[in-house]
Amino acid sequence: MKHFYSFREIREAELRAMEGGETVSSLMERAGAALAAEVERRFEGKDVLFVCGGGNNGGDGFVAARLLLSRGRETAVLCVAEKFSEACRAAKEAYERAGGEVLGRMCRRRFSVAVDCLYGTGLSRPAEGEDAALIGLINAADLVIACDVPTGLTEGGISLGPTVKADVTVTMGLKQALLLADGADVAGEIVSADIFQPQGGAEVWEDNEIAALFPQRRSHSNKGNYGRAAILAGYGSLGAPFMTVGACLKSGAGYTELWLPQDPGAHEMFLLQRTILAAKYPACIVNPYEGEPFSAKAVAFGMGAGVGDRQRETLERLLSEYRAGTLVLDADALNILGKYGTEALKERKCPVIVTPHIKEFSRLSGMPTSEILSDPVRSARTFAAEYGVTVVLKNNRTVITDGERTAINLTGAPALAKGGSGDVLSGLIAGSAARGLTPFESAVAGCYLLGRAGELASKEMGDYAPDASDILAYLPKAFPRSETV
Repeated sequence: MKHFYSFREIREAELRAMEGGETVSSLMERAGAALAAEVERRFEGKDVLFVCGGGNNGGDGFVAARLLLSRGRETAVLCVAEKFSEACRAAKEAYERAGGEVLGRMCRRRFSVAVDCLYGTGLSRPAEGEDAALIGLINAADLVIACDVPTGLTEGGISLGPTVKADVTVTMGLKQALLLADGADVAGEIVSADIFQPQGGAEVWEDNEIAALFPQRRSHSNKGNYGRAAILAGYGSLGAPFMTVGACLKSGAGYTELWLPQDPGAHEMFLLQRTILAAKYPACIVNPYEGEPFSAKAVAFGMGAGVGDRQRETLERLLSEYRAGTLVLDADALNILGKYGTEALKERKCPVIVTPHIKEFSRLSGMPTSEILSDPVRSARTFAAEYGVTVVLKNNRTVITDGERTAINLTGAPALAKGGSGDVLSGLIAGSAARGLTPFESAVAGCYLLGRAGELASKEMGDYAPDASDILAYLPKAFPRSETV
């Protein structure tokens, strides 16, 4: 399992390293050595340009250029900075003493390899003017290597404006920005230079660790060993809960039930809905729901429910009376909380998982989407800790946190950017919780499976064609397999 860290956690690790005897210059030497090694590993020629700023990221570049020069490699360094940190200035002067030349203005020459050492984590505004031109020069190279973080990328992985698009990023401590939002598209291959030991961070689970959540079933077992999951639906659309039911049936739960509200005088509608479901999913049990709490090990509510007083009462009853297992809230359950307030979450009598996308989370938390996107990990952790719930904050990289542990899911494809994907996810999470996984594990497992099924569908059908029913069809192939399980 790997851990990826916030900029703050990396800075704290640097401070601890210096308290232990390191200096800014010694850390810079180690970072520059890692950067030089990666350039040597990937390119044997001499056509290498380091583009350096005046901060410590630029200092890493000067160190790397000096080390390559000492090994007989010709390098060019472009630096138009006018102000320098103390350590960067020392690194620049050491490079010049070794015989290196620093270009002080833009050049028109195109290089085979460009190494981005402009700003790293130090850019807090969109690049413009000369900085934007330097980014364009870097991106024109055949091979682009970024030092620490591609210039232009923020803490939350958002591109502020012109941004270096790297083929490789040599990062000084694995950073969450390289995974999140635009970071997933501009970081390229991530190579970690472990020059200090950060603490905390967000987990990134390996395939074999996910596989451990799906151990081989005992031959002497039955459906009762794998839990009962209930999907509470109706009121609004029936299509969404159908997707949830389909996913739950494939998740490994022993029983999957769909509970439909039976309005007075609408018994015929209930029978029709049950007939439709039986034709699609004959293994699903259909029950009329009249407001009694469930004995199931997991309940999912909100998919296609609609928003109104009746649905609000149902949600409040679930939160205050359901005790048997884990409650998964999605879609209209989140809209109800956004409309009527989140205080009901504090009345919960069971573990709760909420699965908002960015706009839903904005309504829940009261934070603007820009603030959430600037640091989704911190935003989700804060909400999870305040309300005592597990948050599944959905985006191209989904953040999962219970306020203490945090994971970032790396599976997925643009094919999932369609209505119904979230309904599938809710079924996978509910089914996993019914099997006995913790809320955090259930969310990690569900996100992994949805993402992997999306990848498989995209590979076969492209990013545009697959819909939620296609994702369901690829789920059986999405389960990880490990020889250690």
